[in-house]
Amino acid sequence: MSRIGVLGAGSWGTALAIHAAAAGFEVVLWARDARLATELSERRRNLKYLPDAKLPKGISPTADMQDLEDLATVLVVVPSHGFRDVVQRFLGQRAGSGPLILISATKGIETEGVCRMSQVVAEEAQNVDYDVRIAVLSGPSFAVELAAGQPTAAVIASGDEALAVELSGRLSTPTFRLYSTTDVTGVELGGAGKNVIAIGAGIVSGLGLGHNTLAALITRGLHEIARLGVACGGQVQTFSGLAGLGDLVLTCTGGLSRNRRTGLELAAGKSLEEIQRQTSMVAEGIRNSLSLTRLARREQIEMPITEQMMAVMYEGKAPSQALQDLMTRALKAESEL
Repeated sequence: MSRIGVLGAGSWGTALAIHAAAAGFEVVLWARDARLATELSERRRNLKYLPDAKLPKGISPTADMQDLEDLATVLVVVPSHGFRDVVQRFLGQRAGSGPLILISATKGIETEGVCRMSQVVAEEAQNVDYDVRIAVLSGPSFAVELAAGQPTAAVIASGDEALAVELSGRLSTPTFRLYSTTDVTGVELGGAGKNVIAIGAGIVSGLGLGHNTLAALITRGLHEIARLGVACGGQVQTFSGLAGLGDLVLTCTGGLSRNRRTGLELAAGKSLEEIQRQTSMVAEGIRNSLSLTRLARREQIEMPITEQMMAVMYEGKAPSQALQDLMTRALKAESEL
């Protein structure tokens, strides 16, 4: 039986661990919080993040990274703002321990350096002179549905095509279908960008607006994500696939979306501080609005929806005013990239 590691015991990390165990892997699931690791071991449930899912016997929770030291394949599933620290610690303690495949399942971009998660892994691996094979997992996937075994399709991306194909075969099951691609940039920017647009979708619904408005937001949101993605070297067709359109539609319309819920609460008049105090769950779009705006400005790309979401969250702009400003921008040809 193959062994695999998962760094991060939030809802998505736990769901991926449950999937991997169901696929026949022995899974070592690392939690930053030792109390959570103990709870997972004793109660076989993640009551904080995924309470309805039972952990199979094949999952071994731990709070000690050294328990993953001899594993050749490890998924990193932590919020983007803590991603570098976790990768740095993990690689620092096991550098030179043997071949390693590191798969990022985090949808986000660093706020300060505007690095994608695969770039963070590459930088940290270089810092310790460790040869790491890098891949990215993304696509339309709610943790609770994957953990329940509901049919899900996603994407595994790597600049090493053979690795992407290998991981697709190893990790896919009859209920979790993984398509392979070499477009790491497009997959990562699609996953990060949809979080911000989903906040806008929540605002649209929270203001009581209809399907016309939501359809326009999703379509134009996809357009601006693709515009940035292509400018950064991504492939335009990626944004019409699972990591682009698929993930965007799910996050903008699904009731389980944290980012959409953030938009609903903003529309109800709550401040960003109030929203963040109310939950331990991370809505990546909150930080991603900052990082994507910075990346777009660096690449000289217009992202009007992202800009307006940042203004609502960080500058106190009224959601209704943000919508009005979007609707009164200068007209242009729809196909402009």
